Amino acid sequence: MISVLNSDCLRRSVLIAVAGFSLATGLPASEAQAQTAERPLLVEGRETVYQRVLTRPGAMHHPSPDAAATRGYPAFQPLYVYGVQTGWYQVGPSISGGPTGWVPAGSVVQWKQNIVAAFTNRAGRERQVMFGTEEQLRDLMEHEALRDMQAQILQEVESGEVPDERGIVAAEPEDFVNVVEQLYLMPILDFAQDLHPLNYESNLLMKVASVPLRDEESPAPAGTGDFDAGIVFVFDTTRSMDPYIQRTQSAVETIVRDLQGTDLGDRVQFGVVAFRDNTDAAPGLEYRTRTLLPLQRRADQSQVVATIRAATRVASANSPGFNEDSLAGVEDAIDLTDWTNGGADPFDARIVILITDAGPKDVRDPNARSQIGAKELQRNAQDKGVAVMTLHLQTPAGGEAQHAYAASQYRDLSRFHGDTFYYGIENGSPEAFQVTVTRLVTALTDVIRVARNEQRVLSPEETGDELVNLGLALQLAYLGRQKGTQAPDVIEGWVSEKAIENPAKTAIEPRLLVTRNEMATMADLLGELTTLGEQSRGAEDAATFFSQVRDVVARMAQNPDRLIDTTSDTLGGALEFLEDLPYESQLMLTTEDRWAQSAMNRRAILDGMRQKLVQYRKWLLDPEVWTPLYDDAPDGEHVFAMPFDVLP
Repeated sequence: MISVLNSDCLRRSVLIAVAGFSLATGLPASEAQAQTAERPLLVEGRETVYQRVLTRPGAMHHPSPDAAATRGYPAFQPLYVYGVQTGWYQVGPSISGGPTGWVPAGSVVQWKQNIVAAFTNRAGRERQVMFGTEEQLRDLMEHEALRDMQAQILQEVESGEVPDERGIVAAEPEDFVNVVEQLYLMPILDFAQDLHPLNYESNLLMKVASVPLRDEESPAPAGTGDFDAGIVFVFDTTRSMDPYIQRTQSAVETIVRDLQGTDLGDRVQFGVVAFRDNTDAAPGLEYRTRTLLPLQRRADQSQVVATIRAATRVASANSPGFNEDSLAGVEDAIDLTDWTNGGADPFDARIVILITDAGPKDVRDPNARSQIGAKELQRNAQDKGVAVMTLHLQTPAGGEAQHAYAASQYRDLSRFHGDTFYYGIENGSPEAFQVTVTRLVTALTDVIRVARNEQRVLSPEETGDELVNLGLALQLAYLGRQKGTQAPDVIEGWVSEKAIENPAKTAIEPRLLVTRNEMATMADLLGELTTLGEQSRGAEDAATFFSQVRDVVARMAQNPDRLIDTTSDTLGGALEFLEDLPYESQLMLTTEDRWAQSAMNRRAILDGMRQKLVQYRKWLLDPEVWTPLYDDAPDGEHVFAMPFDVLP
């Protein structure tokens, strides 16, 4: 077993915020097994899931079991198992490259599923601690004076004087590191599904081990410049905004002018994106989206004021329908803005503020540009460190039903690490709007003031819990980048998925460590299923849908890079590597009978598949999210820590 750190090592034993975990499984204890066409051994009972192990610290590579070691492996390098002998595994780093040597069985950890986890940004919750045993973790969670005991433990952690009898082996890092920006592995060696004792909702208790993937000798990244913020306004410039947009301009202009020429003004920069609707349906709209002012560092903000004034020119033509393509505007603000300043000095706080009186186009609307939904767009933003805020002018023209729809969509869009930044302005009140937008931007500038040890303008009570949490989250991410926060030496212990003291906050977010080939398989399958599903209109078509799906699966299975199970009884079951996860989805549970039962069910499944497919294709084309796990890894075996909530 990996050695457990004692309390003397506690202060240097902080878990990194980005990690991987696994479900323990056993490999066959038989003699060497044959493999076909240089493919790894299959997990027992599986058709497309291969056996894998992770190297322990000090694991050595041997050309054969009776040969001397020739080199060492990095700690926790994933390896595929090609053969088994008593006390030895024949291994290779690639699913298609064949075996490269042997490792002693005692120098590796068996790994069944490529599940990964990331500590969430801890704004709004306490630092979590890792215990040596499951029982010690449960003792704290079930303690009648939980919060007092937790406060005492965290004080002991800070002082480095934790009694051995506590059983604490590590603590969450004080700073936050983004899983997409910096990948680490933290395998889960065991887990228990449980109920959180505070609210009896489902919770996972996980036994994890932690080591960094990167070379520990590599220097920590150095940041340049002081903490600053990039704010991109996304303005609705459609005709229905005409009575309100001048007040929008006035409120934003006042904020920009107040910052102009101040030290703080140099640390807050602005960009402007405008959106309307589908110009094919209404050519008079001139544009669907337009970047009026790119986010850049400027000494003179007069250009910002001039651009915001230009944004007050609303469209002369009517849009096709009341709801607008606001998601297209937000998507462009997230994806087309250079938040990293060319990589030289990234913006530390990244904010998109959407201002609109309409709801977003539904992905089923033929006038919507993208088939990505609000939830998928929110996930894309959060992974880029971008917080989206929505100011929704609930004008009389919309009506209660439309307001409810828009509010639901924008709440999904405007979440950041568990808090929601949706602000509905009743009746589109200009006074209420100006108060809200002023409070938001003042609170954001307060984040910079606090980071610079200056007096804040708004008290925490005036700011509100969610904006206080946002400020803390942005600062923690900033400090994590500046300090190069990373995992310590190998540690092993038990942690809770939900925050010990607050089950409303997720402490560890599950993700799946997928290869590019696996994501391409998911995208190919969803694309085929969507096409077939759209052709399946009536009950008779639904009855033949599954036979067509089986033909597609059989065809895809002929490609060795597409890991497809041809024996599955469910739509999602063809993706066998998704089974045995602590996760369920409508697609994974859809059988032939369930598909045939309800046209509304089929529509909901197809809509969900289409939105996820769009996001998969974006990730597949984005080189920044993919990480090789070993030298010279082919592109198809680069990995990405994929959130569970966008799995099929």
